[in-house]
Amino acid sequence: MTSTYVPLESTKIATNHQRAWAKSLQQQITSGATYAFVNADTPHELFHHMGLPIVTNQWWSAIIAAKQLSEYYFDYMETLGFHDRLARYSSLPLIAELEGDRERQPWGGLPKPSILCARQSADDHQKIFSLWAEKTGAPLFLFSTPAVPDPHPDWWRMGRSDWETLYGGDRLDLMVDEFKELIAQLEELTGRPFDHEGFASYMEAINEQERIYEDVSEILATAPRSPIRISEQIPNAMIPQWHRGSEWALSHARHFRDELHERVKAGTAVVEEERIRMMWIGAGLWFDTSFYSAFEESHGAVFAWSMYLPFAADGYIREIKGDPLRALAARVSAMNEQLHQPPWINAWMVEQAKKYRIDVALLLIPEHDRFSGHGSLFAKKALEEAGVRVIEVWSDMVDQRQWNREEMTARVSTVLDAVLAEKGV
Repeated sequence: MTSTYVPLESTKIATNHQRAWAKSLQQQITSGATYAFVNADTPHELFHHMGLPIVTNQWWSAIIAAKQLSEYYFDYMETLGFHDRLARYSSLPLIAELEGDRERQPWGGLPKPSILCARQSADDHQKIFSLWAEKTGAPLFLFSTPAVPDPHPDWWRMGRSDWETLYGGDRLDLMVDEFKELIAQLEELTGRPFDHEGFASYMEAINEQERIYEDVSEILATAPRSPIRISEQIPNAMIPQWHRGSEWALSHARHFRDELHERVKAGTAVVEEERIRMMWIGAGLWFDTSFYSAFEESHGAVFAWSMYLPFAADGYIREIKGDPLRALAARVSAMNEQLHQPPWINAWMVEQAKKYRIDVALLLIPEHDRFSGHGSLFAKKALEEAGVRVIEVWSDMVDQRQWNREEMTARVSTVLDAVLAEKGV
């Protein structure tokens, strides 16, 4: 049922680039270069434009988990007396820092950041970063996150050009003012002025990159059978997104799109007799990514959707309107909320499930991460009402202690058996 899968050339290029970038970053910061430690939903664009290297909290968390270290650190977290509702994805790097054994950590640990930055988009983010600041002595910049009073469900349509209406002028005013405060700190830290004209061009380049990913999403959604695994979707979207707006990222996005187009044109598919299309809702299962191909042979079932690729277009394309800082505020001011909170998450999931012709959704619910878990059951209800079977995955992106692959495989297989019986195949 499953032919020999041939990975994309793009995937090798992306992973090699990221490996070289990570090595260069490691050399820079361990040699004393200034760098920022930031959360994933902060305005990375400001740091990139100022030429200040960044280490992203959730990226570093995934690195630690991939090294199979999360179990040790979360056991250690319990000995420190932290409550068991602490968000694992966001707190893992902090626990490694508090544990203090540099030899155990990737790269021999991180040196003191020059600045810390987070949005207060979850109850614990400001506390996690405050403890980082207390431990390292690094200055901390926290962004405010007032709620949107009237959240329109179809945010992915409105957000591109009518973002003033969607997010609210007062909220955008506040975020732009805070951007200016951060820019002043970055200018002092780097000794360089902020180039406003160059920033406008940079923002346009990001929009161009995300439109390419919109093309890619359309190719994947309309292909008769899924041409690539999501284990290849993720790096080919996520890695260029870390470098968004750069010449390399734009070039790679084009190469990925063109290679994917040729694969679809040639009739190449992950599963020759594709019978079931699935979506993985939530962050990656970073310690067990091979799970994503576990049902290809047994059920002709392929994971066709992961959030990282379609969100590149829907979450990032923002018309500049002559005010690049305000457009950036429209991109950032509700970035994480759109992926986790109703009515935004449930409306987008249904739209994406219909677009990608999804039969079954696996919904990651990290019970220790209140923010990431908030909208999960709303999304489940909306998907089921749209005719999609939903399997709850009560686990975590980086805490493998909660993961039982054998048990989950059996649960999913039972649902897939029922889908096949219903389809009469």
